[in-house]
Amino acid sequence: MTDIKKMATKTTAKLSKMKTETKISGKTWPERDQTTATTINPPTYRGSTVLFDSFQEMLKVGRHEYEGITYGTDRLPTQRQFEEAMRELEGGAVTRVFQSGIAAIQTALLAFTKSGDHILVCDNAYGPGQRFCKKVLKKFNIDFTPIPPNVGADVEQYIQSNTVLILLESPGSITFEIQDIPAITAIARQRNIITLLDATWATPLYLKPFELGVDVSIHSVTKYISGYSDVLAGTVTVNERYSRTFGGFYKQMEIYTPAEECYLALRGLHSLTTRLRQHEQSALTVAKWLQTVSIVDNVLHPALPCHPEHHLWQRDFTGSSGLFAFTFKKDYTDDQLAAFIDSLELFHLGYSWGGYKSLLTAAKIMRATPSRYAGKTIVRLSIGLEDCDDLIQDLESGLAMLT
Repeated sequence: MTDIKKMATKTTAKLSKMKTETKISGKTWPERDQTTATTINPPTYRGSTVLFDSFQEMLKVGRHEYEGITYGTDRLPTQRQFEEAMRELEGGAVTRVFQSGIAAIQTALLAFTKSGDHILVCDNAYGPGQRFCKKVLKKFNIDFTPIPPNVGADVEQYIQSNTVLILLESPGSITFEIQDIPAITAIARQRNIITLLDATWATPLYLKPFELGVDVSIHSVTKYISGYSDVLAGTVTVNERYSRTFGGFYKQMEIYTPAEECYLALRGLHSLTTRLRQHEQSALTVAKWLQTVSIVDNVLHPALPCHPEHHLWQRDFTGSSGLFAFTFKKDYTDDQLAAFIDSLELFHLGYSWGGYKSLLTAAKIMRATPSRYAGKTIVRLSIGLEDCDDLIQDLESGLAMLT
């Protein structure tokens, strides 16, 4: 068992021992009496007003000496429990949870930039995040430059005198290029540039961003961490150097995430190790099978030796997840692709990924930088928890429509 998997198991064990009692003001809330019970999972708290035990406690708030919860937007107990679980799993200094993955990305970008700054954004980063840079940050005189999705030490040629931040996603969730993270973070540290990494694909189990020099780790909790396609949430975890800046910005914006979402995400963490192992094994089986299909050109899976950055995956990652893609040798029409895709019974059409149900998307991807898959239809598969042989049979029947 790898150190990361050991840590995941240890964190899961710690989660199972968490008590449902949490300090809100000066006393434990709820107070233990015959109307309360200690449950396996924590309760979900709802509330706007939080009562103080005394006026002296309220005075401490104004003096910034109070450590309890002051209001409903001040991260109620379920949220704080989930944040602490993610912080320990990530190995960071501070974790905050958001209403979605894109909200996590947006807030992280806003927290570390100001008017007149310049940022670098990896060209395979989450599309809505890139659009936020184009349509929102630019309005506030924050410029950005897209950089190649497989960038490494060559990131230096894109850095400007006012570059303050680099946003990475490794691997990208559509075309699966991997960046040389340690090479980038080494250069960034020399230039006092903050590095942000969207590590959703690998989860905290299979990639440790802080050990690679990253300053800020971002996850879409919507995906593998929740695991059931019924949660919208995201997290940002920062290292000690930037914890005060980010924690202060989060509090100033009065951001909070509903207790129900945090509850479900916390529950998902308990089964993450088991689920992810099955996603990984099934996806590799399907990917290797696709390599034998005559009409398939490239299988885009970082754990396969044929992947251009496989050596980086071997060095930096301890496992793979259930998301990958493939391309065809021939350029099929939309009607031909529809015949294949609409015939599938187990793969459903839908955005997002990381849940128990297998999903599929297919599209040609436009890049601002040169792409090795230019003009190619990218068929992306999110391998769920269905029987692997059944998934292969489903694909085999569908692909027969194209031959």
